[in-house]
Amino acid sequence: MIARIALAALALSAAAPASPHATPARATNFPDKPPLAVGVSWYPEQWPEARWATDLALMRKAGFNTVRIGEFAWSRIEPREGQFDFAWLDRAITAAADHGMMVVLGTPTAAPPAWLTQAYPDVLRVDEDGKRAGHGGRRHFSFASARYRDFARTIATEMAKRYGHDRRVVGWQIDNEIGPPSFDAEAVARWHAFLKHRYGSIDTLNQRWATEYWSQHYDSFDQVPLHATGQQNPALLLDFKHFTTATWTDYVANQSRAIRGLADPRQFVTTNTMFWNGGFDHFALHRDLDLAAWDNYIPSGRPDWVANGANHDLVHGYKQRNFWLMETQPGRVDWGPVNRALDPGQVREMAWQAIGHGADAVLYWQWRPALNGQETYHGALLGQDGLPNPILAEVTRTAREITAAAPALADTVPVARVAMLFSYDSRWAIDLQPLNKSFDPIREFTDFYRPLRIAAQGVAVLPVDADLSHYPLVVAPALNVLTAEAAQRLAAYVRGGGHLVLGPRSGMKDDANALWPERQPGPLAALLGAHVEQFYALDAPVALSGTVSGSVATWAEAVTPDATDTQVLARYADPGGWLDGKPAIVTRQVGKGSVTYVGAWLDPAPMLSLAERLLRDADIKPILAGAHSDIEVSARAGAGRCTLVVVNHGSAARDVAVSTGARLAAGNMKDGRLPPHGVAVLEVAGESICRR
Repeated sequence: MIARIALAALALSAAAPASPHATPARATNFPDKPPLAVGVSWYPEQWPEARWATDLALMRKAGFNTVRIGEFAWSRIEPREGQFDFAWLDRAITAAADHGMMVVLGTPTAAPPAWLTQAYPDVLRVDEDGKRAGHGGRRHFSFASARYRDFARTIATEMAKRYGHDRRVVGWQIDNEIGPPSFDAEAVARWHAFLKHRYGSIDTLNQRWATEYWSQHYDSFDQVPLHATGQQNPALLLDFKHFTTATWTDYVANQSRAIRGLADPRQFVTTNTMFWNGGFDHFALHRDLDLAAWDNYIPSGRPDWVANGANHDLVHGYKQRNFWLMETQPGRVDWGPVNRALDPGQVREMAWQAIGHGADAVLYWQWRPALNGQETYHGALLGQDGLPNPILAEVTRTAREITAAAPALADTVPVARVAMLFSYDSRWAIDLQPLNKSFDPIREFTDFYRPLRIAAQGVAVLPVDADLSHYPLVVAPALNVLTAEAAQRLAAYVRGGGHLVLGPRSGMKDDANALWPERQPGPLAALLGAHVEQFYALDAPVALSGTVSGSVATWAEAVTPDATDTQVLARYADPGGWLDGKPAIVTRQVGKGSVTYVGAWLDPAPMLSLAERLLRDADIKPILAGAHSDIEVSARAGAGRCTLVVVNHGSAARDVAVSTGARLAAGNMKDGRLPPHGVAVLEVAGESICRR
């Protein structure tokens, strides 16, 4: 039984079909519903029913059109095993709809009730040290437990029977912020079945993992330990991530299949993920979901708008279609070291930034804090007394603006001519063997992204196997794990006229985390006409000179040209060091395309210089020329129109050069000037300005 489930999980992870419920470029599949959703998480089970109408009236007054409910209400929906109480949920949905709200319904499986964990303690998660979780938190179940999946499927089925054809329910959220793995006996059995399916024979595993090293040779799959950390074979640790991806994908599919068998196909099915969460491959998990959704929080209260935008683009890339912002903070959180509130105006900025990057929904967490529980100090729109918190006025303004601008944004999608490739395998492989404690692959990705996003005003973040034909420039920072198949696709992109840029540490490993026999960039070395002679972890900056000049830090590679037409763009100046005079950046024309290798982690100035060169060579121009670096410009195109979302993230007013005839659909720009933290949503006739 467990082996069969594990094989199904692997199949889902490796080759899941595209979702049969393709979502248009608007919040829902219901044509009579608002094209953009704005709302809040509401927990009616936490409050007296007499209060519901008051809360919903305040939500409506705030400009909301959506509530998300149910995702933590298992003990209320199923108070005893097999006994379901939907009467209160019926009344809550009716009350919400009576106040003009669409409803997103969450399956409550992130927090199982006490009767379940007490009667069936085997469903509880076990950590890597063998300690079993107790009741009282959330996400304390084992993702591998067949029994738990049975209970989860049952409650999802019962909910879908009741609400699957309720037009007031526009979508479903499976579970909530999945992530922690388990190391219980069922997980171990699934692990062994997963490895058998992945490698076919133990001899193949031994060969791919190089198990003769340290006498790790295995005679059977049952001998392979299940570990996530420690001094283990890097192949084992990378395959653990593949295993968790397959297991979580199957866990979510267990519920989505139950819902889809009973639901109106217009109801979307999704799950909500978290900021740069590396617990599993999100591209794989989302293949059979209708849309992506994520929870955007800034625990420090000091947002880096470029880095935050990169995560929006990553989430958009999961499905390469518009997404939902299922949770965002109304001011502050309660789980950071210092839970500083966002500055006045920044909650509004965050909402509009999300929409600019492809969000068709912005929901806040939460409406009102429970009087007790682990999150009583988290920011909320109302206080525990039911009266508005100061942030509600800003959120109300934002919600009304979103509604006003919705006609200009409906059926539009983000525009980008630059693509960046994000590889979970590469991130994990570097995290497992960083060689320099400062080599954070997320920060390195963001450093590449920053000047490209500011200058090009649009970047798509895509998986390595995506169709790249629409992008003149493709940048792959630290593509550490590179399969032969992926290398062939990238080479074909270049030969077709595309401009490919590889960052440091690219082409080192295959998908078993083994070194390629060739030097970097492995299977792309012949295309590049160069190879990496040696790599060096840096504890001090090294100078760079040439077409791109400045300094590098953290990581540097000496690149040796092998072809006469491979050009050197920059060399190191490292007197007395291994890198002195060695090429750092090389490029080669391949037909009408090119491939460039950047062998170092560039500091901001040379990174900007390189970005400008790359954009110029690919003939990519900004949508709005001359915009200050505090100004974020995002374009959404579709339905024969172009809509720009312009946000001033700075503390000073800035001029914005907009085309004649642009219509201000929402915001507070006046005479071409945007105040601090200002927003302008501009509708431009035709799509041409978006396609520059």
